Amino acid sequence: MRTAPVIVANDDDLLTLRRWSCGRSTPARLVLRAKVILAAVEGKTNDVIAEELGTDPGLVGRWRRRFSAGGLSSIEKDAPRGGRPATSRKRLAGKIIEWTTGHKPRNATHWSTRTLAAELGVSRAMVNRVWRANGLKPHLIRTFKLSNDRRFVEKLTDVVGLYLNPPEHALVLSVDEKSQIQALDRTQPGLPLKKGRCGTMTHDYKRNGTTTLFAALNVAEGKLIGTCMPRHRHQEWIKFLKQIDEQTPPDLDLHLIADNYATHKHPRVLAWLKRHPRFHMHFTPTSSSWLNLVERWFREITDKRIRRGVFHNVEQLISAITDYIENHNQRPQAFVWTASVEKILAKVRRAREVLDKVQSE
Repeated sequence: MRTAPVIVANDDDLLTLRRWSCGRSTPARLVLRAKVILAAVEGKTNDVIAEELGTDPGLVGRWRRRFSAGGLSSIEKDAPRGGRPATSRKRLAGKIIEWTTGHKPRNATHWSTRTLAAELGVSRAMVNRVWRANGLKPHLIRTFKLSNDRRFVEKLTDVVGLYLNPPEHALVLSVDEKSQIQALDRTQPGLPLKKGRCGTMTHDYKRNGTTTLFAALNVAEGKLIGTCMPRHRHQEWIKFLKQIDEQTPPDLDLHLIADNYATHKHPRVLAWLKRHPRFHMHFTPTSSSWLNLVERWFREITDKRIRRGVFHNVEQLISAITDYIENHNQRPQAFVWTASVEKILAKVRRAREVLDKVQSE
């Protein structure tokens, strides 16, 4: 007489099984399997488990044996099944791929499984399978921008050189403004995060004013010099340059990496820089904000403090930004630049070749 294998699970496996057994977004088949194994760990027989869960004893025994042989991975996914070769899919895959990549629907910008299936006279399940097998996702799009700056190579070499081989007895600072940061208040209170449910917030909001964050990221240490001002004209930029001058060691040269915003090249700004010779400006190529490391830090504060924040006025927003900067500076972490000029130029060259080919067609 066959005896059901004894099921033993470690603490990590038990934690995962319990999460699966009560997860709202967990597939029903996996919920059932997890409940079977948890009951088996308690020493219950297959018949008892089947009766409690309202299922078949043979099914209980099958998943019990598979877990005993292969652990969690053996019950998380179904075992591969045999079947006849997909002759229809093999015959139609080329046509589906060609229409997906080479044609557009008459009244839309991209195909859906339904519209392409109707166009070709096949099932939408067939279209879906071919798309998944070939990594085609017509509903998604990525943005790009190639710089047309005539001095692109020169500026790229200059900025990347500061990241990879910074000068001695000097600080390299990545500087920029994050303008028009809105103090947004939600129209209704959201629900908090809880087990099995993410936090919520209303899609609409109330605008309570804006501020501009001026920031200078120390590339070597990761510390940040920052301040908020109501506007971002050349007057505010000069004030921020004075703040940088005051908060950095006076015996060090300062190499500032900035974008091509007109404020940074205003005649009064240039005159101020001339009177302060330890400041050296380095400008990124046009349409190349990805070269400025402080943009990466802006993404951090946006994701972690601003986007989900609720601010009843600008003062609360400024206070939140200031607190974030202070906490960041207590445990700064530098963003390390690794891409060489050669790698970047090779990638730009490939993108340019593809773009020129598309434009010529």
